Amino acid sequence: MSKKSKFREEISTKENIQIFNPPLYKVYLLNDDYTTMDFVVYILEKIFHKPRLEATKIMLYVHNHGKGLAGIYPKDIAETKVEQVYRLARNAGFPLRCTIEKE
Repeated sequence: MSKKSKFREEISTKENIQIFNPPLYKVYLLNDDYTTMDFVVYILEKIFHKPRLEATKIMLYVHNHGKGLAGIYPKDIAETKVEQVYRLARNAGFPLRCTIEKE
């Protein structure tokens, strides 16, 4: 038996793998005259997982500037967040709106 038959020859191939990150979208909360500040903070904590202090800062920014950035996500996640905001706001009787914009 020859030495070659005892050992399996391995051939390594090098693949050129490219990973593309999905495009990101900004989710903005929009100010209105009816949604309470406490509810906006609740939305930022519950849906966007913001700590209380950061949620309060974002809420005040929305209140003073008309809209504020809640988060940046891939498109499908951003759209899901918008739907969650609408569902919770409608169930609570508030007209809170939000939008997404491509980054």
